[in-house]
Amino acid sequence: MRNRRDARARQPFVIGQILVASGLVHLGLWAMLGGPWEGPVTWRKPILFGISAGLTSLSLGWVWAKLPVRRGDGWLAAATAWALLVEVFLIDLQRWRGVASHFNRGTPLDAFLYDAMGVLIIFVSLVIVDLTVRLLRGPVALSADMLLAAQAGMVFLVISCGLGVWVSVNGDLRVAAGLEPEQFGAAGVPKFPHGSVIHAIQWLPAIAWAARRAGLGERLRLTTVALATLGTGLLLAYSLTQTLAGRARFDATPATTSVLALGVGCLMLSLALPLVGWFRTQY
Repeated sequence: MRNRRDARARQPFVIGQILVASGLVHLGLWAMLGGPWEGPVTWRKPILFGISAGLTSLSLGWVWAKLPVRRGDGWLAAATAWALLVEVFLIDLQRWRGVASHFNRGTPLDAFLYDAMGVLIIFVSLVIVDLTVRLLRGPVALSADMLLAAQAGMVFLVISCGLGVWVSVNGDLRVAAGLEPEQFGAAGVPKFPHGSVIHAIQWLPAIAWAARRAGLGERLRLTTVALATLGTGLLLAYSLTQTLAGRARFDATPATTSVLALGVGCLMLSLALPLVGWFRTQY
């Protein structure tokens, strides 16, 4: 509850909950109205962007609450949360208008909204970079295992933001050339590596929390988070290799299959250790 009392976290927490609720509402609409999942005009983007941006806002609020206070933190935290809210609102607006939200410059309004979304996400990305640097430099009021989880999660989020910029630039260049925007090479999917680790800032701290709740010792908790971090890095390596080679998500070679298997194995082991520890405390 300490996070909620930190003034910097207040608006990211509130807006994060609103965004997650928005995504879930659109999920319900899709369940009732039906329609395809993939494509430029579907309910998928309001659903995924709402939930994803909401979780990101919640996590950024948590990080802010752990950092020493810096002048301007309050308004910067609020501006970041509102930027995420407006971005998702514009994506939702385009879906309700029945037009594509991304790579759409069909009318002056569509072009303006697309560019506005780009400006908003670049602002949020720069704030994320700043928070990551502050988290890496310290001091931070976290145990060693949770600190590693938070630092690694934020680094992965920075990488994901950079890949998101690449997704947009690649898509715009392909549209200008008359090609499918959400593709790289023969069959690569640029949003695959972008999305593969964007939520590591949620799952790595969750694993650290589970390890502590399971009663694991400090060294074993740190090992658990290190395994999860390694597994996440291997998933990123797999998704990047597949995409840059122009291959579909799971059109894997023996080498990339090995990377994927090792990454999944590390993550499964990091989940198994807290689970075993919990059973030991219960029986």
